[in-house]
Amino acid sequence: MDTTWYEAAAGASAFGIVAVVVGGLVIAAALVWAVRLGVRVMHSEHSGRRTSRGGEHPTLPESGPVHETHQRREPDEVPRAEETGRRLTPHELGSSGTRRSGDQSRPRWEEGSSGSFGSGSPGGR
Repeated sequence: MDTTWYEAAAGASAFGIVAVVVGGLVIAAALVWAVRLGVRVMHSEHSGRRTSRGGEHPTLPESGPVHETHQRREPDEVPRAEETGRRLTPHELGSSGTRRSGDQSRPRWEEGSSGSFGSGSPGGR
């Protein structure tokens, strides 16, 4: 019985295993080197510009802080088909904008009203 082919196959598989292990070690070493190089470059870039804010954070405008404004808005009316003589297509409508309401007083509930449905109070007068 000739065992030459078995010995060659066993030798080739051992060589294949060694090649895979060596290749994995080379790739792992290359990744470690790349990470160390990246960390070194990052530290060298940031070491020269250590300022208090560094331009990375927003700053207040020259005029000071901006405050909220409260106003009531009402929707813009969509023109009716009778006014224009034809139906409007979606691109002719534009955005559903709003405008400043003429009445800027805050809406108040009627005296004695519950204020919302199902709040548990009797609601009526």
